[in-house]
Amino acid sequence: MHTQRLLILPLRICLLLAISLSVGCASGGKIRSDYDHDADFGSYRTYNFIADSGAGDGKYQSFFAKYMVEAITIEMEKRGYVKSDNPDLLVNFSGILQEKTKVTTTPAPMAGGYYGYRGSRYGAWGGYGYATETNVSQYTEGTFNIDLVDRARKQLVWEAVGVGRVSDKDLENLRESVMKGVPRYFALYPFRAGDPIPVPTK
Repeated sequence: MHTQRLLILPLRICLLLAISLSVGCASGGKIRSDYDHDADFGSYRTYNFIADSGAGDGKYQSFFAKYMVEAITIEMEKRGYVKSDNPDLLVNFSGILQEKTKVTTTPAPMAGGYYGYRGSRYGAWGGYGYATETNVSQYTEGTFNIDLVDRARKQLVWEAVGVGRVSDKDLENLRESVMKGVPRYFALYPFRAGDPIPVPTK
């Protein structure tokens, strides 16, 4: 049994979510992506951000959102896209954190505790009811999305989603985490501006 608590995106959570951008490395994190195979990627040459991407209410932009815009801008322009007030593509990003509890049950150590008198000299038959120990651990799991949207059609054409454990320890260098994490997502984006032919991704 585990409990889940959904958190919305105030500043501290945005900081944590920035670290979940690094999923695909530590803590068993994974990134997956997909794109609309019917979309004409050769027609996309310009981009801009959806006004309320990430955190903030339009009047305030968190450090997280600021660094995200910076990192995504670098990745889009590497691929030949030009920022425009009348863009072909809109960029959006968002995420949630879930506080989870993991319960595991393992056999009690044979060399200590009640069964210590047996030492390691012999074991029991299959199905024997050993004493067990229950361990409870809590962790934070982040789920993070980057979306590209066809502005004219108002339709998602590419997304990358990362899921992984998030640690407070990783908060020490927020900008570095974002700048390292975003390229891992865009490594799965197979197009360049104006080119309809996808290229192999990592």
